[in-house]
Amino acid sequence: MARFTFRLPDIGEGIAEAEIVAWHVKIGDRVEEDQQVADMMTDKATVEMESPVSGVVVELAGEVGDQVPIGSALMVIEVEGEAAAEAETPVEEQVEAENPGVEEATDVEPSAPLPPAGGAGGGPSLSTSDAPVDAGGPPPSPLPHAGGGAQETKVLASPAVRARAADLGIDLAQVKPAEGDRLRHADLDAFLRYGSAQGYHAPNASRAREDQPVKVIGMRRRIAENMAASKRAIPHFTYVDEIDVTALEAMRGDLNDNRGQRPKLTMLPLLIVALCRTLPDFPMLNARYDDEAGVVTRHGRVHLGMATQTDAGLMVPVIRDAQDKNVWQLASEITRLADAARTGKATSQELSGSTLTVTSLGPLGGIATTPVINRPEVAIIGPNKIVERPVFHGDDIIRAKLMNLSISCDHRVVDGWDAASFVQAVKKLLETPVLLFAD
Repeated sequence: MARFTFRLPDIGEGIAEAEIVAWHVKIGDRVEEDQQVADMMTDKATVEMESPVSGVVVELAGEVGDQVPIGSALMVIEVEGEAAAEAETPVEEQVEAENPGVEEATDVEPSAPLPPAGGAGGGPSLSTSDAPVDAGGPPPSPLPHAGGGAQETKVLASPAVRARAADLGIDLAQVKPAEGDRLRHADLDAFLRYGSAQGYHAPNASRAREDQPVKVIGMRRRIAENMAASKRAIPHFTYVDEIDVTALEAMRGDLNDNRGQRPKLTMLPLLIVALCRTLPDFPMLNARYDDEAGVVTRHGRVHLGMATQTDAGLMVPVIRDAQDKNVWQLASEITRLADAARTGKATSQELSGSTLTVTSLGPLGGIATTPVINRPEVAIIGPNKIVERPVFHGDDIIRAKLMNLSISCDHRVVDGWDAASFVQAVKKLLETPVLLFAD
């Protein structure tokens, strides 16, 4: 038998380490060559790692959430027979050929355990337990059933009272009847009113759950780090204005009624057209700020980031050259990128390089938002929910569809006047939607 050390290959240009976001094997599992064994996340993407050999897993490089340096041991696999002989050189040469620049895998002695991965809290060394690694920690233990036990059988109460007590989380042995020996609903009511000092709670107490620690890893860790860095480094300010989108919504309805095989339009493609038509007059907003170099790059093309909620957290796929696309092309690209992000199929290129970001909560949009800038960009735009309200139109009161538009800016490079003027220009286009298509 021989032990084969599978080292983390170079999985991205300029990447020094990667985070373990999922193990698909545990100590003692048999793996086959090319079988997926782990998911590793870099700053740009999540990469599936496949075993280069067949054998039995004997060591793993830490737990989910730990950081593993490029070239260090990811796992140790015990191989035997012909595979053991092949693992001496040919397999290692194959790994080196596939991953140039990474130290080739070598056999290790059983007495030399792998070093611990660089986890956020000084992660533990490689696990030698037979138990699988659990990303979310131990599941919460079920709460004991209220009202059970030997004491309850001595309490006189109707089935309805017992059922209600169980729902309320009340131990009937702790309740004293006001009259006779039988408990009634009035006794439960009195206990709820006066018994809370003894640690009993109001209705639905039995539905409470134990506290559950959740490790911040993977995409959630990246979001936390990026948002914290953005708020630490960037002095934000937010400007909000109200836009009458009654005419825009009517035009959108007409376009959808005659769209044929084209995708259905939401408000977002129309907003993007308005942004792209306005940005040439406000180049300071379509920009990225390298604060270390002290350089602001004002981009001539609009690579629009589109904040998208996924099961893994908030991701920002990018609509490339949005200024060159019409509303139907934008609608198609929005759908394609959102689906790719939600299914985990978005590429590294599709998730990087934005020059300005739009974040929308759709029907949950609220009255106003103060979005956090997607660093190193200098602005982020947030359309809010469309609501119908009465408004004055001359001497008349009419029904109108109104939407607030928020913009957060980096006050180091964008002045409040510029932000307000930009939103006012976008507002003019949206309130007179024929201008969106005028040359």
